[in-house]
Amino acid sequence: MGYAPFAPGSVASAVLLAAVWFAAPQPVMGWQALGWGAALLPLAIWSAGRLSAMRGVKDPSIVVLDEVVGQLVTLVGVRSGNWLELAGAFALFRLYDIWKPWPVRQLEALPGGVGIVLDDAMAGLYAAATLYLLLYGWKG
Repeated sequence: MGYAPFAPGSVASAVLLAAVWFAAPQPVMGWQALGWGAALLPLAIWSAGRLSAMRGVKDPSIVVLDEVVGQLVTLVGVRSGNWLELAGAFALFRLYDIWKPWPVRQLEALPGGVGIVLDDAMAGLYAAATLYLLLYGWKG
């Protein structure tokens, strides 16, 4: 996925969501997705930091595990796992990951793998909150 010729991060997010869709009737979503994202976090930080140092690039495009973590965090806002919710999760995560509102951009500035991964995790939190509010309103 990291070697996709165009938008490798988007490709990684889309592949993850396709896997979630095809995992039905037991898709990974809600708090379970956050657990998977948290479990992958140390590996993502370590591997992104190593590859960044080896390549001499702040955030190499072949690193996509950070997008997977962020997209998993976004799935906290998904409840039914239908294609419309998954499409919304994809669109919102990509929006916040590209837009980088505060503090996403500030987290990206952290050194090594920490900055590479935590900005995507925060973008995922924003996307999850937005998706949840769109689907369920303030009362849930």
